[in-house]
Amino acid sequence: MRSEKRFESKHVLITGGARGIGFEIARQFAMEAAVLSIIDFNAKTLSQSTKELGRIAPEVYPYLLDVSRRQQVNEAIAAAEKIHPIDVLINNAGIAFETPFLNIEEEEWRKILDINLSGMFYVAQAVCRFMARRKKGVVVNMGSKNGLDGEFGYAHYNTSKAGVIMLTKTMSLELAHLGIRVNAVCPGYIQTPMSMEIDPPEFTQDFVNRYIPMNRAGNVAEIAPLFLFLASDESSFITGQILIADGGQLAGQKPGEALLNKIKIG
Repeated sequence: MRSEKRFESKHVLITGGARGIGFEIARQFAMEAAVLSIIDFNAKTLSQSTKELGRIAPEVYPYLLDVSRRQQVNEAIAAAEKIHPIDVLINNAGIAFETPFLNIEEEEWRKILDINLSGMFYVAQAVCRFMARRKKGVVVNMGSKNGLDGEFGYAHYNTSKAGVIMLTKTMSLELAHLGIRVNAVCPGYIQTPMSMEIDPPEFTQDFVNRYIPMNRAGNVAEIAPLFLFLASDESSFITGQILIADGGQLAGQKPGEALLNKIKIG
């Protein structure tokens, strides 16, 4: 059993870190003794999460802001850098709405792209400008299976996550010579507070039955360790990669019961 703390004295900045996958990522980094900076737009959840993380992490610094506001982002990153140089960026903040393509209004389209893609770019650029001076750093972006294979009702979300994947690859190419590694994690259907607000239980069960070979949705505790792995020295020769965790959904068409019953075991 590993006794050393992988991120002791490391400063990890996490956007969207007050709930869902972001909070679990922050909690697991806290367990590894990281100094945390948490960016979120919801004052109540940010306050609650900061208190909870403060019981575990050596230091926790909250920043209340909207990542789609570039000036706010630049100011927050500069403030975080003054406390401790940022070693790891977990670029997680994102939102989703379910709206058919023909019904998406301009305001909704812009909101998704502004937060999920532009916001990710603003944060990454601000952090990486500091990392570049030190010629050292790690960025892990939150992608999605939806950036690789579309889903009905999420044209704007799918588009934003496809952009995240290409942003990740391009960043990795441009920043490798500066000692900065950039990767992305692409989860499939994960039960988070956001997904549970959108999807009723009957939808979730039907989705699992239709599409996921492992016959269940994922959970946040299964996704967070992937971010820690990609941020750690254990992945020191990995950059520009997209790590998919989707229960087998993108492997191909899920077989029905009739085909599964043809398999002979033993």
